[in-house]
Parts: sequence; C-alpha cells; structure tokens
Amino acid sequence: MAFADRPVLSILDLAIVGADETPAQAFANSVAMAQTAEARGYRRVWYAEHHNMASIASSATSVLIAHVAAHTETIRLGSGGVMLPNHSPLVIAEQFGTLATLHPGRIDLGLGRAPGTDQMTMRAMRVDPMASDRFPQDVLELQAYLAGESLVPGVEAVPAGGTHVPLYILGSSLFGAQLAATLGLPYAFASHFAPGALLQAVELYRERFEPSACLSEPYAIAGVNVIAAETDADAEAQRLAVTRKRVARFLRVPRELTDDEADELLASPQGQGIAQMTHYTAAGSPELVKRYLENLAQEADLDELITVHPSPTMQQRLHSIELTADVFGYPGGV
Repeated sequence: MAFADRPVLSILDLAIVGADETPAQAFANSVAMAQTAEARGYRRVWYAEHHNMASIASSATSVLIAHVAAHTETIRLGSGGVMLPNHSPLVIAEQFGTLATLHPGRIDLGLGRAPGTDQMTMRAMRVDPMASDRFPQDVLELQAYLAGESLVPGVEAVPAGGTHVPLYILGSSLFGAQLAATLGLPYAFASHFAPGALLQAVELYRERFEPSACLSEPYAIAGVNVIAAETDADAEAQRLAVTRKRVARFLRVPRELTDDEADELLASPQGQGIAQMTHYTAAGSPELVKRYLENLAQEADLDELITVHPSPTMQQRLHSIELTADVFGYPGGV
C-alpha cells in the first residue's frame, strides 16, 4: 500500500439533482464541491457518465469537467468514468486531449465498459450491444491516440496527440482488474455501489500487474460512501434518509413515501438487496469515519480512496467533505 500515515483522498461527484433542484443548481453544487475539495487537499474529483437518470446530471462528462476546471485552479479532474462502449476512441481522445490542452496536468480519464444506462437508452444512443466486447482493443486505440501513435493509419486525434492523458481502468468485477493488470494501468473499483468482489479484484490486480511505460507498480483505488457529521446520531439519520430514497428510486416508487412506508420497503428482500449495494459506507463522527477509512484501505490494500458524499443536502455534503479532511489533517482547516 502506497500511503503510511494517511490515505490519499479523492471525491466522486455524480452532480446530484435534488428533489427541489434544477440541473443548473446541480452544476453550481459541483463547482462548490470541487472548490472545497481543492481547498481541503483532496487529490482529484471525478464525474461519472450516466444516462436517462433524472437525479444524475453528469451525462456529458467532458463538458462538466471543462466547466469545473474553469472554476478551479489546481485540483485534478476526470471521469469516473467515461463508458467507452458508448463512444468511439477517437472522439474521447479529442475531447480529453482538448481538456488536457486547456488544463495541462489536471485531467484524468477513467474508463468503464458498462453502458451506464438501461437497454432502451442504449438503443436511443445507437450503441451496439456488443460494443463492450471491444473494450480492451478500444482502450489500446485510445491510448495510442493520446500518445500521438495512432493505430489507425492516416487518422490522428487533434489535439490529443502527445498529451498522454492518464488512463484508469474502472470496474466492479474481475474483468477490469485483469485488464488493468495486463495493460499496466491504475485500477479503480466501484465498491461504493458494487461491493461484492472488491477484495478479490484488488488482490488479482496486484498479483498479475505487469509494469508499463505508464506505471511501474500497481495503483489501486476504491470507492467508498462517506457521511461524516458532528455526531454518530446525526450521520446515522442522514444515512437512513439516503437509503430510504435510494431504495424508492431503484424500485421506481412513483410518489413520496412516509418514513414508515419507506422502512417497510427497505425491510423487503428487494430493499435489502439495494441497501447492500452501499455496504462500504463510513457514517459517523469524524473519528469513526477516520477509523473506517483507514481499516478499509488496509484490508483491501488500497493506494487511494475515492469518497462519495451522499448526504441529503448540499450543506451536509460539503460539511462531510470538510470534516473528513480535518480528521486526516489535510490542509485548509481552522
């Protein structure tokens, strides 16, 4: 594991659109979150590509990155991730080469092979259902464009050539771990919503890692939900509120539920299955959060934690980000 005294902390931002908010407000919140993360010493902020989800506004990932980059100065920004089967490698190289040219040294490109949406939306996006089978080849093609060494004769990605935007393989299964290891790339596991194979995937990645021109040693990242509050009771109340809404959203409940109705739904087998998706959640006072994150990093042999702060309100999310930075001694505290 790369860190000894404190973990490398980053943030995954889904540009959440609250019940009474507009996408414009969600984007303003994303700027505020990135500015807070920058001031408090977080390594990077990533944005995830999702489609046809009313509560998530980060569908046009590269556009959102450009907007946030224009309102920050030093923090790294990137995709966590771009779902490469939805796009041609050339177009993604052009987009992220442009970002890297405008904001040198600040752009990451995390790549996933899932569609990030449902089958109907895939059809609307004109995505070939078999596109994910080409993911390894598409990663290599994209990497070559960014290096200025195109694998497609006569085709260059302008202005991507020579930018060498760092690539990260994202995944929630052993497939991504094996691919990242074979290509000698950093690996990020989506354990904030798919916890099942985290330990096995990271172990496989480290065992089979092959050094490359990009990376001499394995580098493992994992997602974890964080709700840090002044007290354990406050954090637990926030966690319960988030879980209730998550279950109702996944089960497509068409109306607002009472707490009793939400708890009944949560207690159902379907509700419990959805709640289990957030198994890796640090919810509590700052010291409790600190112990949880340190234990997770040690148990899973991680180099970096990418934290998701899902508290119900933006004020609570920012406070969670700040409390977590404070307890680890990151800069910017009072």
